[in-house]
Amino acid sequence: MSAGVRLPEINSILLSGRLTRDPEVFFTQSGIAKCSFSIAVNRRVKDSKTGEWKDDVFFMPIVVWREQAERAKEKLKKGSPVFVEGRLRGREYEDKTGQKKSVLEVEAIRVQFLALASSGEGKEAAAAKSESAAGPADQLEEVPF
Repeated sequence: MSAGVRLPEINSILLSGRLTRDPEVFFTQSGIAKCSFSIAVNRRVKDSKTGEWKDDVFFMPIVVWREQAERAKEKLKKGSPVFVEGRLRGREYEDKTGQKKSVLEVEAIRVQFLALASSGEGKEAAAAKSESAAGPADQLEEVPF
């Protein structure tokens, strides 16, 4: 290691994917909500031998805390698309058989829901609501950039 070289300590991750299961909420002994779920993140890769495109999928466990945890439980379900901003965290635990396990997970700072919430409204009502907020679609001008 060279003296005088400072490495910034950065632990930041951005992921988008779909939930692999419904979120689960637990409460700590002090009453703080903790929501956990996993997301599947896909990447298209070309097989060098066959030339075929394939999906390379990995599954990442996500942990969300406090009010955001309760909102995630209310709004998300298996298959929901999300964008997660957070930091990687490693932890160890003992499974039911007493074996020590380690896991790498994302501790979310922000979870953005990428699908419209289902409020029982049809597509027409949602379109009318968005049109009334921005004005009729035919009156919108093109953005000049």
